[in-house]
Amino acid sequence: MSSSAAREQADAPAWPFGVSRTPTMNISGALSVLKREFPAISVSKVRFLEDQGLVCPHRTPSGYRRYSLADVERLRFALAAQRDSFLPWKVIRERLAELDAGGADPPAPGARVISEDGEILADPSPPGRLTADQVARAAGCDPERVASLTSTGLLVADAAGKFPARSVEIVRFADELAAHGIDDRHLRALRSAADRQLDLVEQIVAPVRSQRTGPSASGSRAKAHAMATELTATMTSLHTALLGAGVDRME
Repeated sequence: MSSSAAREQADAPAWPFGVSRTPTMNISGALSVLKREFPAISVSKVRFLEDQGLVCPHRTPSGYRRYSLADVERLRFALAAQRDSFLPWKVIRERLAELDAGGADPPAPGARVISEDGEILADPSPPGRLTADQVARAAGCDPERVASLTSTGLLVADAAGKFPARSVEIVRFADELAAHGIDDRHLRALRSAADRQLDLVEQIVAPVRSQRTGPSASGSRAKAHAMATELTATMTSLHTALLGAGVDRME
């Protein structure tokens, strides 16, 4: 983004409306607010999001970035959308553009604003990692159902026994298929296919995130994660198209 375009973006009315756009925080101050929900957020990740055109902080005459409460909320929205819905940055940028234009009603999931003292005003969105009971409540099923899908390998918990937020969707989709008589054991093939796709994605992004040390290490990991998200979205679209083509052949 050119400097003139950045200035135009910063001056234009932008979501969240009614939230202070006075640049009162340096990048450390912005991080201190974001770390309440995103403990792993870093300076390099914030700058990466700026490079993606998701936020345009004020620049002082000496070139330092200064952030407003509105800037921080845009960052929080983008991070939550990527974490909870695995949206590509391009899609998140489009969502923000819709919000800026007042065309998204209601705002996309995950939006909330913070008060002048940095407190969150709206109810928090679901956490990034859920217990089995939280997954069951969100999916509207019994905990035994979560245990069953975990035993078949469709759900995978981390070392702490918690599940990614996307597990709620997996349970719901599995239940929809079960209503058509598709047993959980038949879904193992889908799990295996997804794992093979992830292996391919990991091979592709490995060179990008290979830098483990130095000031650009966090930036490399952020770029690798963004690339992996984009690749996954494309693979999902291709898979849907392949299934659709197969259905068309049944006519």
